[in-house]
Amino acid sequence: MAKFPQIIQGGMGVGVSNWRLAQAVSRLGQLGVVSGTALDQVFVRRLADGDKDGHMRRGLDAFPFPEIARRLWNEYFVYGGKPEGAPYPTTGMHQHREPRKLAELCMAANFVEVFLAREGHRNPVGINFLEKVQLPHLASIYGAMLAGVGYALMGAGIPLHIPGVLDAFALQHPAEYKLSVTGAQPGHGEIAPLRFDPADFAGGRPLSPLTRPQFLAIVSSNTLAATMLRRADGTVNGLIVENPTAGGHNAPPRGKLQLNATGEPIYGERDRVDLTELRKLGAPFWLAGGYGSRAALAEALAQGAAGVQVGTAFAFSRESGLREDLKIELIAQAAAGIARVSTDPLASPTGFPFKVAQLDGSLSSTDASAQRARLCDLGYLREAYAAPGGSVAYRCAAEPVDAYLSKGGSLEATIGRKCLCNSLMANIGHAQIRKDGTTELPLVTLGDDLNIVARFLAPGQTTYSAADVVNVLLGLDRTSSEHCVTLPDPELAVQV
Repeated sequence: MAKFPQIIQGGMGVGVSNWRLAQAVSRLGQLGVVSGTALDQVFVRRLADGDKDGHMRRGLDAFPFPEIARRLWNEYFVYGGKPEGAPYPTTGMHQHREPRKLAELCMAANFVEVFLAREGHRNPVGINFLEKVQLPHLASIYGAMLAGVGYALMGAGIPLHIPGVLDAFALQHPAEYKLSVTGAQPGHGEIAPLRFDPADFAGGRPLSPLTRPQFLAIVSSNTLAATMLRRADGTVNGLIVENPTAGGHNAPPRGKLQLNATGEPIYGERDRVDLTELRKLGAPFWLAGGYGSRAALAEALAQGAAGVQVGTAFAFSRESGLREDLKIELIAQAAAGIARVSTDPLASPTGFPFKVAQLDGSLSSTDASAQRARLCDLGYLREAYAAPGGSVAYRCAAEPVDAYLSKGGSLEATIGRKCLCNSLMANIGHAQIRKDGTTELPLVTLGDDLNIVARFLAPGQTTYSAADVVNVLLGLDRTSSEHCVTLPDPELAVQV
């Protein structure tokens, strides 16, 4: 039986779960995870800021296709960083027929993030993707695999075909992925799948087989867990069972949507996963959402889990990518017991409920959200839909209302929507600056247990490290695991 990590550090996007955080957690023998969401944009903005410590350049120097690395460096690197007040460069949005330039960018950005997270130790590193953000999937996954990623995690949808993609790329074969297209009618002009062929980017080099990462599906119900294990087109190595107290996107409540007095979705018994039934499936599983304590970890292990996934506690560690001013303010609120996270049923253009930390100066404010001019220029959460003539077009419920309606969208779907793409970039210090001088505001997403993060602070301290979180969860002295622990190679993990 393979040894699995007891703690999985959640993959918090955009860029909160960065390579520094993942490296710090993996060094300690737990599973550090980078967020793969919008990594191409994060990479470009780091280069535009001058790559001050040279980390992006070091990663690019290790990229196995040097001509691609050279092109990206020459196009996006700004010596000394872009002028203060200047906007970040734009790259265009992902498409059904992906421009080669964007595919190269995704591949290299994911490679660099995983490469850096793996430096200095031999333990596995994971990468997390959202199934809903389909267009960059193939190039992103391949880039992460080129860097030797040990685990791939995916939720926010039903990723039945990701295991097959991992299998294909491990053999350096082309891979395809079915794009979800609203309004596409079977038998009436089939929409071609997304496709990526490694040979197209190798410049004629021979390609050696890659290590196939372990695949962990993020699920929120017994039905979805069983579906993933029985119907996926390749091996699902484990499950992360996420309940609706977790940060980020949540699964909608089952049945008719009901809201409480503050306008948040009401979850009930039907939304709880039956762990007795889950154990019968025979797959390793981790519990997520409110498991950021030693007692919760012990409870999870007693219920048959391999461990827990923890996000919010790690988001405030010194290594995470969350902006320092946001960390300071929210930790202070948590220490005072007054921090508040709400589940917004409308904010996300995906239609999924989305956790929002209430914070002055952010888009959590109704007034601030209303004052922002609607604009969709990153487009990761756009909906693909069938346009006349059988082509694929895109719309976003957070784009200008008239534009959305002209594409067949409904007025109701635009109400309360917020631009998550731009606000999540602002969360990590890469806020876009508009022509009128305005700067995109942050919108912080965290779990319901935000107020407990103060327990990770040592007496008299206002910050803590990823090691502090691991030590508290494991019941260790704060200094006892400040060293590298080596886990077994992930290839030895049992296939279920």
